[in-house]
Amino acid sequence: MAQKPSIPKGSRDFSPQEMVRRNYIFDTIKKVFQRYGYLPIETPAMENLSTLMGKYGDEGDKLIFKILNSGDFKEGVDMNLEAKQLVNKISEKALKYDLTVPFARYVVQHQNEITFPFKRYQIQPVWRADRPQKGRYREFYQCDADVIGSNALINEVELTQMIDDVFTALNVSVLIKINNRKILSGIAEVIGEKEKIVTITVAIDKLDKIGVEGVNKELKENGVNDVAIQKLQPLIEFSGSTLEKVNFLRTLLASSEIGLKGIEEIEYIFKTVESLKLNTAKVELDITLARGLNYYTGAIFEVKANVGTLTSSICGGGRYDDLTGIFGLPNMSGVGISFGADRIYDVLNELNLYPDTVAAATKLLFVAFNEKDQAELLPLLALVRKAGINSEIYPDVKADAKKQFTYGESKKIPFVVSVKDGVLTLKNIVTGEKEEITIEKIIEKLK
Repeated sequence: MAQKPSIPKGSRDFSPQEMVRRNYIFDTIKKVFQRYGYLPIETPAMENLSTLMGKYGDEGDKLIFKILNSGDFKEGVDMNLEAKQLVNKISEKALKYDLTVPFARYVVQHQNEITFPFKRYQIQPVWRADRPQKGRYREFYQCDADVIGSNALINEVELTQMIDDVFTALNVSVLIKINNRKILSGIAEVIGEKEKIVTITVAIDKLDKIGVEGVNKELKENGVNDVAIQKLQPLIEFSGSTLEKVNFLRTLLASSEIGLKGIEEIEYIFKTVESLKLNTAKVELDITLARGLNYYTGAIFEVKANVGTLTSSICGGGRYDDLTGIFGLPNMSGVGISFGADRIYDVLNELNLYPDTVAAATKLLFVAFNEKDQAELLPLLALVRKAGINSEIYPDVKADAKKQFTYGESKKIPFVVSVKDGVLTLKNIVTGEKEEITIEKIIEKLK
C-alpha cells in the first residue's frame, strides 16, 4: 500500500502563487532594511546546542528542537541515563530558535572583520517546538534587522521609522507598542521583588492571553508575595495617554534609579519619533508590554495589526546590552527588530492587500499553433526577455487555442501574443482587447 504523503504539523508547503506573495513581503522588507544602511548575512540552520540553551528563559529552552548527533546516536551511550543527561549525550546541535542569538555568536566569532556599529539584516527560517495553532507555526521565517556596537537611542527611533515604512508599503494599519525593560526592573524594585524580575516580566507578558487573574495566579505560583502582587495591580489596570502613563510611572518609580532611567529613554524615543512624523503607524507606551526573552535590557517593541482578525504580534524586538558577553565579548550593546513574515502573510491574505501586479509573475505568454509560427516567435521571446520582461512560450504547438489561453489565465498572465502570416497580435486577457503590434511596441508597452 502506497504511503500517504504528509508533512509535520506546524509546517507548510507553499504553492507558486503563495511564494510570489511571500517574496513580495520579503522584497518589501528587504528594500526598507537596505534603505537604512543594513547589510545581509546568513547563519546555519543549526547551531551548537550550547549556543542556544539558557538564552531564552526556561520556557524558551523547552521549545528548542534538538538534533540527534547521527543515525547511530546510541553508539557508546548508556541509554539508561536520566532523560536530561541522555539528551546531552545524544544531542549536541539544535535548529535555531531565533536569529538574534546566532547573530550575537556571529559578531563575536567575526569581530575582527566587522566595522562597528554593525548594521545587519537576516531573512531566514527558524524552528520552535511550539503547539501549532492559527498564526503560530513550528517552522517560520523571521526578517531581522539589528545594529550592534552603539547604545545611541537614535537607533530605536530609526527602527520605529523602519516598522512604519514597511507596513505603509504593505498597506497595513499597525499599532507600535513600546515599553522599556528598565521600567519593569524599577517596578520589580519598588514592589520589593527585585530578584523576581524575570518571573514578573514572563507573567505580565501573558496579560493579553490569560488576563489579570491568570497573571496574578502565575506570580503567586512562582513565589511572588501577596503584598507585591497587590502593589502591581494599579500598574496592570492603568490606562490613559502616553503622557498620563509617563507621569504615573514617574510617581510610582520616584525611588528607583533604573526605573527613572527607563522613563528618560522612553521620553526621548517618543519625543523624537513625534518630531519626525510617521507615515501611518500609531505609537503608544504600553506599561504591561514585557516580551518574554531574557536578554532584553532597554526599549522593547511589539507591533499589532489594527485590522483583520489576527491579534498576534507581527513584529517585535528590543535593546540588549550584553548579549555578546555570553560568548566572551562584553559591553557590546545592540538593538533590533524582527518581522514575522508568516503572520504578515496571513494578515495580507485575510485582507487581500496584494497589488494586482503581485499575482502575475509572468507578464507575457507567447502562443503558437504550428512549428513555423513557434520558430518565428522564439527570437522575439528572446528579445522580450532581454528587455527584462518576464515571459514564456506555451511549448506544445498541438494544443488548441482554448487550452493555451486557459493556461495563461490560470497563471494570471495579463498579456498573450500570437503570430499569423508574420503579423503579431497582442491580447489583454483582463479586458479582452486585441491589437496588431510590433515587438518593439510590445516591449515599450510592458516595460
